[in-house]
Amino acid sequence: MEAFDLSLINWSRAQFALTAIYHWLFVPLTLGITFLIAIMETIYYKTGKEEWKKMTQFWMTVFGINFAIGVATGIILEFEFGTNWSYYSWFVGDIFGAPLAIEGIMAFFMESTFIAIMFFGWSKVSKGFHLTATWLTAVGSNLSALWILVANGWMQNPVGMQFNPETVRNEMVNFWDVLFNPNAINKFVHTLYSSYTLAALFVIGISAWYLLKNREHIFARKSIIVASIFGLIFSLATVYTGDESAREVAKSQPMKFAAMEGLYQGGTNAPLVAAGIMVNDNESDAIHNKKKLIASVEIPNMLSYMIYLKGGEFIPGIHDLVHGNEAFGIMSASEKIERGTVAKNTLNNYKLAVKEGNTAKADSLKAQFYDPAFTKDYFKYFGYSYFTNPHDLVPNVPLNFYSFHIMVALGFWFILLFTLTLWLSLKNRIADWRWLLRAAIISMPLAYVASEAGWLVAEFGRQPWIIQDLMPTMAAASNLNSNMVQATFWIFFLTFTVLLIAEIKIMTKQIKQGPNHGGH
Repeated sequence: MEAFDLSLINWSRAQFALTAIYHWLFVPLTLGITFLIAIMETIYYKTGKEEWKKMTQFWMTVFGINFAIGVATGIILEFEFGTNWSYYSWFVGDIFGAPLAIEGIMAFFMESTFIAIMFFGWSKVSKGFHLTATWLTAVGSNLSALWILVANGWMQNPVGMQFNPETVRNEMVNFWDVLFNPNAINKFVHTLYSSYTLAALFVIGISAWYLLKNREHIFARKSIIVASIFGLIFSLATVYTGDESAREVAKSQPMKFAAMEGLYQGGTNAPLVAAGIMVNDNESDAIHNKKKLIASVEIPNMLSYMIYLKGGEFIPGIHDLVHGNEAFGIMSASEKIERGTVAKNTLNNYKLAVKEGNTAKADSLKAQFYDPAFTKDYFKYFGYSYFTNPHDLVPNVPLNFYSFHIMVALGFWFILLFTLTLWLSLKNRIADWRWLLRAAIISMPLAYVASEAGWLVAEFGRQPWIIQDLMPTMAAASNLNSNMVQATFWIFFLTFTVLLIAEIKIMTKQIKQGPNHGGH
């Protein structure tokens, strides 16, 4: 492995992870509650009943508090690509920057324009125009997520590009391949649906608190009905899209998938692990730092059915991906390192030929990067040239395994919760089931746990890559003083924590005051 400042890399990763985790505490609620608000205002528009207007305005205020803090963390997150990851920005900025620019031009401006009308236009525009502004705010916030997730999906599965050896940059050659990247599309819909689920749980949890306090019965029950229908639909959709996303990960990021499943030894009859405890495997040294499952609950032969929708298909494990498996055409990590080294040496030889003025040699070497065969056989593995130990390509298996299974388990609990709350609300018996109301309140933070766990799998699962197979995280960091990054980490930590505490306090005060306090 090349020599890198590991302290700088680790602190840069920690700072970015900190910002991303805090940012994601605010985004899912914004994405989902805007549609719940739009649905409630639509009912008000159709019925003219003031109770629906009060519901709309109350949840709108809660959304506004959350939105303001989310914007602050999101802006910092985007700037960190330039400050902390400048080599990454140079290497793929032409591709990665495009969807982020579109997000700013199209989605953010749309969202910020209509949110003003949504909050301050109740007595200034017609009911129909105000309703339109509310729906467009919801659409705008979700369009914003689309372009950000397109950018992230490209990092997971780089497509639609061509490497330019003259600039040492990857350049976009097909925008539509980037936009309709299967990884990006699956990530987008799964993220959105899970965010809708979180927002529904948030509304139900707050409403359940009112019922436990014997307050706002009509407001709480109607909010629960709307949120339960919305949540049940999208929690089921989250499970479906999660299944589709797992299939895509198994094809484009098999190492991540193996870590998610805790699968070391692949096979045609690999079991699906529903739950288990991961411990060190001291009896085997075949895999660096290998783990093993104990007390696991497994469904035999199920993994092949889930991924390929038929039995008998081979699912590679971590051992196969590190050491290779010729019988199933799986290349070893050592061979990928060799091929990546060929690509890097070709680039270095090209740069040397240019420096020496050897035009003929430079042109010949340059042409190789535009040869589809060379791209497929060598440049595809360019990022592997930074490694010497194949085991360094294995992500943190326990972290991915537990994060994935916690997310899945909570997803099924949420479906059950939505079903119960909807049925009991329609029967007007929800207030009598106090244990369920308490469970609904507890499920609010659990929704955030599930959401963050999903992102831990997405980002830690592809380590050590910042761009899958093309650029490792260690090669992407800016040339900074690690003490500077460490100092800003703690500054951000304190700032974000203060913002989070402030949001919780403001939101708690608003909730305690209730929907009948104040007005718009």
